Amino acid sequence: MEENQKFDVIIAGGSYAGLSAGMSLGRAIRKVLIIDSGKPCNLQTPHSHNHLTRDGSTPAEISEIARNQVLAYPTVQIKEGKVISVTGENQNFEVHTESGYHFAASKVLFATGVKDIVPAIPGFKESWGISVVHCPYCHGYEYRDQNTGILTNGEHTFDFTKLIHNWTKTLTIFTNGPATFDSDVRQKIENLGVNILENKISRIEHQNGYIEQIVFEDGGSVPLKVMYARIPFEQHTDIPEKLGCEFTEHGYIKIDDMQRTTVAGVYAAGDNTTLMRAVSGAIAAGSKSGAIINHDLISEGN
Repeated sequence: MEENQKFDVIIAGGSYAGLSAGMSLGRAIRKVLIIDSGKPCNLQTPHSHNHLTRDGSTPAEISEIARNQVLAYPTVQIKEGKVISVTGENQNFEVHTESGYHFAASKVLFATGVKDIVPAIPGFKESWGISVVHCPYCHGYEYRDQNTGILTNGEHTFDFTKLIHNWTKTLTIFTNGPATFDSDVRQKIENLGVNILENKISRIEHQNGYIEQIVFEDGGSVPLKVMYARIPFEQHTDIPEKLGCEFTEHGYIKIDDMQRTTVAGVYAAGDNTTLMRAVSGAIAAGSKSGAIINHDLISEGN
């Protein structure tokens, strides 16, 4: 691939949102470059659910099909790599990669996702996305009516508990230390028949990512099949911030209803913009962003 090529759109991130945007733009006969580092957040998730036509497929299977279909459009290229900087302004951006390549683009789309910050509990990282999960709509049906835990504390504990209680009544709250919610919240949780354990967790014992039990620092343990957790995250890249994009109070890239950021010519789609993390949602956002970017290019005389 030659350097200094000018593209209509460069997409940073080639997972579901990025590939979906690439397809929309390819079908609009736009010259597109997708740059992807190959590190999706669901890398070790065994199955993707709640996604029409692909329910139960592995993330890798979905990605492979998507890449092959996107590359069927001759104006779309995919390059392995990592975008390390973007400079310039609307209609005249310069994109630089870690391997030293430089490309120009009229528009830039960030489909870079987020990076989960896993707690320092042995076994958590290995089980994340397999039996330690974040979304009941993605995983709840498969773990319905099973012995379930929620790793949570603080003001949102009751709302999270009510949600998961829809899928199972055999439920335990693990606060991993003293509970920080008040007595009213505690009573509401207990009224649901949910146990609250405040013991400090020592480790998660598992087999190939599938939980067997939670072991506490005091030596006690609780058998478990699945545990839900909402953990902190960070953006995979600080480039949108350096470009001047605004962020929400929760750390997501701020976009309008048309996937536009607060910087002209810069767009964002997927997990980096929303709490609702799902393959189907990322695909929808990517498809929408591709259509909007093409519309904006036309409106600007391209």
